[in-house]
Amino acid sequence: MVSANFGSRPPAVGLKSALHSLRPRVGIRAPALPACSEQTEECRKARKARDQLSQRTAIHARAKPASGVTGETRSLHEGGKAVPRLLPQATDFLRQPLILVAALIAGGVNQWAQEPSAPSRRSCCAKMEASMSADSPRPPFQEQQQPMPGSSSAMDPRPDHGESSYKGSGRLADKKTIITGGDSGIGRAVALAFAREGADVLVSYYNEDEDAKETQRLVEAAGRQCLRMPGDIKDSAHCREIVSKAVAAFGRIDVLVNNAAHQASFSSIDEISDDEWDVTFRTNIHSMFYLTKATVVHMPVGGSIINTASINADTPSPQLLAYATTKGAIQNFTAGLAQLLAEKGIRVNCVAPGPIWTPLIPSTMPPEKVKDFGKQVPMKRPGQPRELAPVYVMLAADEASYISGATVAVTGGKPII
Repeated sequence: MVSANFGSRPPAVGLKSALHSLRPRVGIRAPALPACSEQTEECRKARKARDQLSQRTAIHARAKPASGVTGETRSLHEGGKAVPRLLPQATDFLRQPLILVAALIAGGVNQWAQEPSAPSRRSCCAKMEASMSADSPRPPFQEQQQPMPGSSSAMDPRPDHGESSYKGSGRLADKKTIITGGDSGIGRAVALAFAREGADVLVSYYNEDEDAKETQRLVEAAGRQCLRMPGDIKDSAHCREIVSKAVAAFGRIDVLVNNAAHQASFSSIDEISDDEWDVTFRTNIHSMFYLTKATVVHMPVGGSIINTASINADTPSPQLLAYATTKGAIQNFTAGLAQLLAEKGIRVNCVAPGPIWTPLIPSTMPPEKVKDFGKQVPMKRPGQPRELAPVYVMLAADEASYISGATVAVTGGKPII
């Protein structure tokens, strides 16, 4: 009878313990460690472990085979690499489990041998961090202020929408989409990414024609159709016109991105007028209801609605009281709508950005706040619009077919729990 002999102790969990436990029945060749030019303590420990494993294997190879088991071996080939296997002259139901264990453990050893050393990993991480730092501006910035709604071209530094970095792969091939606030900032980055993934886009915006034309240029340069639709989404009739124009041009709507927003900073509740409160709610949450209601009847099974919330929904800034309140409402609207539309096969999710470098910042915040914008999060910098676009693509793509009712945080390391 052939059995795995674990001695007097329970089965081990770690790789080293598993090898020791199975050594009376399983012969495993020690893998060759990759060459290392640095004589670090970690390298020396790895070599010592390798040498000890080799010695144990040699001793067991010279040992007399157990009863009913020959010392002959042959190789299983996994990924082109030979893995030693014993050929016990025992019944198959006892032999095969041992062969499987040997293959699994040997595969684990080979994977361990191929992993880069800790110094190499640290070197790679350092290079990646340096690259990210070089590509992402950090505060302090130049003090600057713009009139609402702001312009990308007037910002210093200019936001990065992924113009030279985003590479599409056909994930949204022939999707028909609407993006509000698509003239600049997050909306432009999403429009660019959608187009490079194969989607046609209608861009809704307030009155920023020059910025919207640049978004249109980027979309059309990707070989996709781009419609521009200026106007005030606080008006429910205009929201229905947006949807009607998209349906007339595209025939359907596969993805709706509710991204447009209004914010303003106030140090006291006394400074917030009734009109300001009303404008914030009508822009940020009422329009979302109008657009969603008009879109759903033209959205096929598999459609996706993506709403832009904010980290302020979780940790509201007191200076952005009205804005933060609407963002909390958006998160609840998303969660409830996801349940309501599930039976129609339509998914609803929201993205919660942290501090993102868009025209909304210099046009709604005092210059001293703009100067240190983004410094408050663990990454110590604001995010660029291009860093959010992949999340919107993921939520719009068919691969995300089981994701609905979710909030995806893109916050520079500040958790949303």
